[in-house]
Amino acid sequence: MPSAAIFVESFRPGTLEAMGLGPQKLLRKNPRLVIVRISGWGQDGPYRRRPGFGTLIEGMSGFAALNGFADREPVLPPTYLADGIAGLYGAAAVMIALRAAGKKHGRGQVIDLPLLDPLFAIVGPQAANYRLTGEVTPRSGSRSTNTAPRNVYRCKDGKYVGLSASTQKMAERSLRAIGREELVNDPRYRTNAGRVKHAEELDAIIGAFVAQRTQAENVAFFEAAEVTIGPIYDVAQIVEDPHILERELLADYPDADMGQFPMHHVVPRLMGTPGSIRTPAPRLGEHNGVLLGELGMGKAEIKNLKAKGVIAGEN
Repeated sequence: MPSAAIFVESFRPGTLEAMGLGPQKLLRKNPRLVIVRISGWGQDGPYRRRPGFGTLIEGMSGFAALNGFADREPVLPPTYLADGIAGLYGAAAVMIALRAAGKKHGRGQVIDLPLLDPLFAIVGPQAANYRLTGEVTPRSGSRSTNTAPRNVYRCKDGKYVGLSASTQKMAERSLRAIGREELVNDPRYRTNAGRVKHAEELDAIIGAFVAQRTQAENVAFFEAAEVTIGPIYDVAQIVEDPHILERELLADYPDADMGQFPMHHVVPRLMGTPGSIRTPAPRLGEHNGVLLGELGMGKAEIKNLKAKGVIAGEN
């Protein structure tokens, strides 16, 4: 591992040390190595040995308690939210650590990256609000607890649009656009505080207007009125959207099993040094020979490990 710049592991805390590959040993061999330790709960603390499933973190972080509607159960995300957010934080942390290691007298370091910490960070100032008010923020569905109108509205064709009028001018513009000029100076809706207080009535007014038009008609109408609105897409709409297609957010890449496989474009896009996907995901064990060879293992030793079932896939 002397030539490696980054080492990533996602075992339960203590496992790496039990394998004889603890961070201090690795850093002695490669002082500039950046070691990323991914876990559910962190390398210390009373929960460090708990299983690190994203579902558990999405529940304990406070995210699920905020997600959904007030009169129903908390809602877990339908995708790998905790893992994805941790990956983004981890990538940023690695860049910082690599820059520090690359300085004249720079050294590598360990990045303790639990799934819990990043997700808790993006939940927002819930803890501060609770400390200051003693109140637990209730679930509000698609409404905002801070601004109104902001919600999802059902269209004539059964599809939905999302509208967010988070500034005073945008709220006034929204009311004028639907032909309700008189509501701009109505005491219930004149200020943001009033609109938040009367959000249910306001949503009924906007919802009734939106329900008379299809999703496409609503988007075109409100965009012409310069109101911040957008379609709520399902994946079938996403993959056919002209903006998605022109910017190539999805592209087909060769796959040994499927022929062609749609993959997400590299994000973010660096205009001077753009990234690209050069190869699809490797097959199981495809790079065993390269990686284990760097550790000094010969072909016979690698073949023996495969025969014993220690490693799988190709050599």
